[in-house]
Amino acid sequence: MSVADPNEERDAYASDDGLDAGEGRLIDHLIELRARLIRGVAVLVLVFLGLVPFSKYLLDWLVSPLLAALPSGSSLNAVEVMSPFMAQVKLAFFVALFATMPWLLYQAWAFVAPGLYRREKRLALPILISSLLLFYAGCAFAYFVVLKGVFGFLTQFASDVVKITPDPTKYLDFVLVIFFAFGVCFELPVALVIVVLMGWVTPKQLSEWRGYAIVAIFFVAAVVTPPDVLSQLMLAIPMCLLYEVGILVAKLVGPKRDE
Repeated sequence: MSVADPNEERDAYASDDGLDAGEGRLIDHLIELRARLIRGVAVLVLVFLGLVPFSKYLLDWLVSPLLAALPSGSSLNAVEVMSPFMAQVKLAFFVALFATMPWLLYQAWAFVAPGLYRREKRLALPILISSLLLFYAGCAFAYFVVLKGVFGFLTQFASDVVKITPDPTKYLDFVLVIFFAFGVCFELPVALVIVVLMGWVTPKQLSEWRGYAIVAIFFVAAVVTPPDVLSQLMLAIPMCLLYEVGILVAKLVGPKRDE
């Protein structure tokens, strides 16, 4: 009759305890993730419901750059019966998402931050805040500067035979694409700082590649903007300036290397 080794029994118990502890930590993380998601979505839904009664005024505000470029008395033309309703609801949702983005990012940060080192926290938080501010700046630049120039250019092709009376849903999709394109493109300095911090490139290399970067910027501007030179320049010129800003910031926060 064989006798069980007590060391093997202790190892088995230790393994079971370690497995149970790992499962417990995983369950705790899942519970916290669910709580963060519920908090974020709850605030988003509340803000959305609060904006729905004002969606008509939001749509009027969003359409004002186009109406300013059209002849007096012009308006949008709803091709489908549900188009005005869907445009207002969709706009209310995106405005709510835009307004609650800091809260949503805070929930994501609160979930991830405990697992980061002190240095990672010092770097990640400024990058997160600057990314949010640059995205807002890109959207504001698109509304107050770009839309006016784009619609002023496009309305020049209207005539007595061809009148510009876009559908509200189509107009909203067009404007949202411009907002998203400018918001993302304005993140260029943050992207440059991240690749420098990861050690993929150096600020000196970014300076040496400036000519290639300008060509790539104009190519991206030609792809993501309407097919007119004015809107392409309105995106390309700020991106070139932001590229220089990204190099300067990368020199300040990037790792110091010997020549």
